[in-house]
Amino acid sequence: MVDDELAELRRRKMEQMQRQAMSQQSMEDEAARQQQIDAQVRAALMEILEPEARERLNTIKLTRPEFAKAVEQQLVMLAQSGRVRQRITDEQLKGLLAQLTPSKKEFRITRK
Repeated sequence: MVDDELAELRRRKMEQMQRQAMSQQSMEDEAARQQQIDAQVRAALMEILEPEARERLNTIKLTRPEFAKAVEQQLVMLAQSGRVRQRITDEQLKGLLAQLTPSKKEFRITRK
């Protein structure tokens, strides 16, 4: 009886360890895939952005990472679709950022 319980505990522990190893492997694979995608995005941005525009995008990435990621994706999609024929300058990037940034509503409070 005790041997059966011990064998069952060992089997459960072995299954648990195998599941953990599989999940850890899948997380490592996902991290490697994400790094590869990030490298491809960086390479594409190096090709389509002028140095000043790339610097501006990196500055935005420090303050608003989600917004910068969306802009990067937009730029890569434009390049892949062939809509970018020449390198994007800083002024063109400013225009694109102005289009993508939601307009802020201005509130005026008047006191009587």
